[in-house]
Amino acid sequence: MKGLVCILLLLETFVFVVQQQVDGGLNENEISQQISSEDGRQNPPQTDTLRAEASTDSQQYYNLCFPDIHAALRELTATINEQQANMRALETQLRNEMNKKDEEISSQVEELRKENRDREIAFSASLLESGSGYIGPFPTTTTLTYKNVFTNIGNAYNPITGIFTAPLKGVYMFRVSVYGFGPTAASADIVKNGKIVIASYNNQAQNTLNASNGVVLILEVGDVVYVTLYSGRRIHDSQNNHNTFSGFLLFPLR
Repeated sequence: MKGLVCILLLLETFVFVVQQQVDGGLNENEISQQISSEDGRQNPPQTDTLRAEASTDSQQYYNLCFPDIHAALRELTATINEQQANMRALETQLRNEMNKKDEEISSQVEELRKENRDREIAFSASLLESGSGYIGPFPTTTTLTYKNVFTNIGNAYNPITGIFTAPLKGVYMFRVSVYGFGPTAASADIVKNGKIVIASYNNQAQNTLNASNGVVLILEVGDVVYVTLYSGRRIHDSQNNHNTFSGFLLFPLR
């Protein structure tokens, strides 16, 4: 703005000089006085006022462009603290959820282990606990008691009675082997709930007799399976455990 005023004053002075030269002219001193007079008239001393205005404008510009940095830092710090608190809360929540999930998984694994233990059913036994000797003949059909137990996982087989009792509904495999000497026939029948299912039988005039047989049965809980020796027949056992009765759960049923 000040520059524009100066230019206008110079133009006015130039016009004045030209006019004076046309009218008769002015000397150099008069021209200088005229310029000084015009400059003084149009530009009174305003240095202090202009400086004050400039200082005020500068302060306002600074205040506008640069707000209180301490207030900004405090606000930023508060925001960071809030975010950190949120992160800690989220971390705690995630840790609790993970612990809860681990407990649930551990519980499920333990239940599966228990269920699998309940499903682990198998047994195998031979007739005599020690020594050797004949079993039979008996006047009536007799349930054989296999007293020398090799395996009894699940304790479903009773070596005192010779009876296997199904603890679970499922599909089971059973097998029996017999051994004896002629001329008396050797045999063994696998019986389910009082009914003969299969028979293992051999008969010849002399020498050893061997026979074996097996069956897969579907049993309900509480069904019983055992081996009988038919009346008048005889088998022989020794430390070699020729006569055996075995069974196991293939898979449970719902």
